[in-house]
Amino acid sequence: MKVVVLGAGESGVGAAILGLQKGYNVFVSDKGAITKKHKQVLLNNDIPFEENTHTTSIIFNADVVVKSPGIPDTVPMILELKEKGIKVISEIEFAAQYTDATIVGITGSNGKTTTTMLTHHILKNEGVNVGVAGNIGDSFALQVAQKKIDTYVLELSSFQLDGIENFVPHIVIITNITPDHLDRYDNKFENYIESKFRIIMNQTKEDYLIYDADDIEIKKWLQNNKTEAQLLPFSVEKKLEKGAYLQDKNIIIKTTNTDEFKMGITSLALQGKHNVKNSMAAAMTAQLLKVRKQTIRESLEDFEGAEHRLEHVLKINGVQYINDSKATNINATFYALDSMKNPTVWIVGGVDKGNDYFELMPLVREKVKAIICLGTDNQKIRQTFDSVIDLIVETSGAEEAVKVAYKIADKGDVVLLSPACASFDLFENYEDRGRQFKQAIRQL
Repeated sequence: MKVVVLGAGESGVGAAILGLQKGYNVFVSDKGAITKKHKQVLLNNDIPFEENTHTTSIIFNADVVVKSPGIPDTVPMILELKEKGIKVISEIEFAAQYTDATIVGITGSNGKTTTTMLTHHILKNEGVNVGVAGNIGDSFALQVAQKKIDTYVLELSSFQLDGIENFVPHIVIITNITPDHLDRYDNKFENYIESKFRIIMNQTKEDYLIYDADDIEIKKWLQNNKTEAQLLPFSVEKKLEKGAYLQDKNIIIKTTNTDEFKMGITSLALQGKHNVKNSMAAAMTAQLLKVRKQTIRESLEDFEGAEHRLEHVLKINGVQYINDSKATNINATFYALDSMKNPTVWIVGGVDKGNDYFELMPLVREKVKAIICLGTDNQKIRQTFDSVIDLIVETSGAEEAVKVAYKIADKGDVVLLSPACASFDLFENYEDRGRQFKQAIRQL
């Protein structure tokens, strides 16, 4: 069997190693340059590859193609592969067939990294043989190839879910659904929503769907579509018969009629309304997997948040610098601004994905004292906020943005990097953006 892996990033190289281990004839093709690190792995494993080109005679000779999530389904090569009846799948689909581990699949527009890491943290503290993969850590395929793991917690993007067929997580968490990546979905929100819900398409009545009952799009989809899975909602707005809800500043969780878990939100390591929801989802998952209540409680108290997600970097001259580089859409930045308690110098901008900044207007009026633009095209940000913010400064890099913020911010203020945009204009990715931001702060 010939497998061609398109894209030699983390997931592609992992899929290639797993393919090799399972006896496939493997070939890796990347239209761009392959990083030194990934190239070395391919060379060490004698896996044939090409970079800066696609040799169609080899690719169209494949039995199965494992596609990087970064490659849209609409590019001519993918369309032609499908036309020829060649199966095109994601690394998640490819790897899942070679493990019998229990899988927790987590998706959503925001909060999925935090919820994934928190769930992994609880299970690890309980002594579960657990792996974390998908959008974070080593690739799922690489771990399946190299380790024997009992439970995987997978953070899954819509792009990864577009390439699944038989993949079935035992527990699914959908954190929320707000417009994101619409450029990949014909600018149709409904296409993006359908993509997210692919995660539950193979679930049976033995499986569970944990979801935000306050989320209008999730509720609408569940009203209009059927799922076999057992439903466990969570809410901070209303009391629920089953699931997780908030009562007198306590999280109450009922996964069965007899089992109840209760914990005060003031003792949660992660504060803010959105983090109460993330904690609810992770705790419910842990309960379903028979983790002791004491472990759940302790883990929710001592968890340290995800890097680049509302990460407190340093306090300098009474000014707190916060790195929220992972906020690549409006909804994520809404959460960040909503949780600010002090006057805020907001660093925003990057590659716009069709953002409507007006959604942030009430929060900007209330909390933001100055805006620093960090992107190559900031016209939309200026047009939206010119009338309410006196000081809007254009910058062309993390170092410059931090230096400007340092001059503007007064004691007691917050400098918040929460870009609401992708990072590819000035940075490699959101991690690179966050690290450059932190580096610049340390050099002040």
